[in-house]
Amino acid sequence: MKILHLSSERTWRGGEQQIAYLIEELQNKNVHCFVACRKNSAFESYCKKQLIDHVSLPFANEFDIITALRIKEFCKYIGIDLVHLHSSHSHAIGVWSHLLGNNLPIILSRRVDFPVKNNFLSRFKYNYNGIKKIVCVSETIKEIVAKGIKDHSKCVTVYSGIDPNKFKGKTNRNILREEYKIPANNAIIANTSAIAPHKDHFTFVNTAEELITQKIKAKFFIIGAGPSYNEIANYIEQKQLEQHIYMTGFRDDIPDIFPEIDIFLMTSKTEGLGTAILDAFANKIPVVATRAGGIPEIVINEKTGLTAEIKDHGSLARCVIRLLNDERLRERLTEDACNSLKDYTKEKMAEKTLEIYREVINL
Repeated sequence: MKILHLSSERTWRGGEQQIAYLIEELQNKNVHCFVACRKNSAFESYCKKQLIDHVSLPFANEFDIITALRIKEFCKYIGIDLVHLHSSHSHAIGVWSHLLGNNLPIILSRRVDFPVKNNFLSRFKYNYNGIKKIVCVSETIKEIVAKGIKDHSKCVTVYSGIDPNKFKGKTNRNILREEYKIPANNAIIANTSAIAPHKDHFTFVNTAEELITQKIKAKFFIIGAGPSYNEIANYIEQKQLEQHIYMTGFRDDIPDIFPEIDIFLMTSKTEGLGTAILDAFANKIPVVATRAGGIPEIVINEKTGLTAEIKDHGSLARCVIRLLNDERLRERLTEDACNSLKDYTKEKMAEKTLEIYREVINL
């Protein structure tokens, strides 16, 4: 079986990590994976480093016919069996390639909880008959996508997966405490995700401010980079909270940092699933999160974490205080959360995706 994955993004975020996990596991199952990626992108660098067969293309925009034709030529030359689209731009270009004669079955992955736009182009792309399955990362996403799809049977759920093994053997090395001079009696409350509008770091800052006002001994870390970085930094400065909330930027030592986080705080206003939460589960870090998108499917309130409504910084702060004050609650939640990870591994994700490939190719 030969699969072509389309990765059109410049940067490396959760979606790109999921593609990487999928390719790794599929190749362990003797599926030959190829990648069409954006030239000079993070995923191109990854393919070169991991010796993954790939072709680098412009992916200039959703109407890049040159890239669509190159994909058609590549598929014919290699003898690809199925094309898997992993983003909005790759979705459009995959459809154009099919229209231009690349008559291979298409699988589309959907990782965000935005509804299908009510315009001709979006309705055409999502209902295009060349797309045989739309793989959604949560039941919530499947329900949202289905509202814009005529054939609901095309929508299937395959939960995103993580690699719990990358955290094995990691111990608390006090990296953040030493780097930022954090007192031993201060808890570390953190979030590790792209700093993008849908992650709503404004609510993270507001929750931190509420806890600071209540004299909670804690420091807050926003770990990551993204388009909203400067906006959030300015918001922290306006509130004069620079001595309490730290923005670290992108870091490549996340597995080493996780063991010293006391509470993982996710304040997204939209979310496909939230694989950073699964990483917290693997490290037995108690989670407080909003009920955005697919988050409630993994953070089950009072069982695997505590949840609050979107933008409700007061309730989020109260959840954090509960966890800080109740060791038995923390232990119970983190134990159940860690046990739930058997359903959210990269191996499980690849197995279910491969079943879909086989079904579509046999059809």
